Amino acid sequence: MLKKLRVAAYAICVRDGQLLLSRSPGPDGGPPEWVLPGGGMEHGEDPHDTIVREVEEETGYRVEVTGLLGVHSSHRVFPGSFGRDVDHHGVRLVYEGRITGGELRYEIGGSTDMAAWHDLDAVPGLNLVSLVDLGLRLWRERPATGHLAPVGPPPGTAPLPGKMNAE
Repeated sequence: MLKKLRVAAYAICVRDGQLLLSRSPGPDGGPPEWVLPGGGMEHGEDPHDTIVREVEEETGYRVEVTGLLGVHSSHRVFPGSFGRDVDHHGVRLVYEGRITGGELRYEIGGSTDMAAWHDLDAVPGLNLVSLVDLGLRLWRERPATGHLAPVGPPPGTAPLPGKMNAE
């Protein structure tokens, strides 16, 4: 089994009741998905610098990192090629950022194709990746530990058929 660790950093930028999001092509040719600006850290890069670089690449804005909201870890095993599964561990750092300059523009030749501000009330109606909901929970709840309690059925409750209890 191939083991992979990926560390990424993302920004929650809220201004005048709107959230800045980037749009990414959907998996397997599906509909595009809205994501938080951010992405994978380059080898040797500080997560703070990842946020500054990624927000500028994906949106055209310069950003000041104002705080660490939290850390989310996920662990999954994916079927791999030639019978070799991939044991993937993802660590995502979610920061709060304040736009300090630049102008909104779209990324060309990157992982996203559009960036836009969305009213916070309209965000739940968008086609989102789950990290957007997680980031907004961190932004709203601001847990002192930087860790959110899992969302799901209360302890001791049987899972719904076909549903996962946790991300």
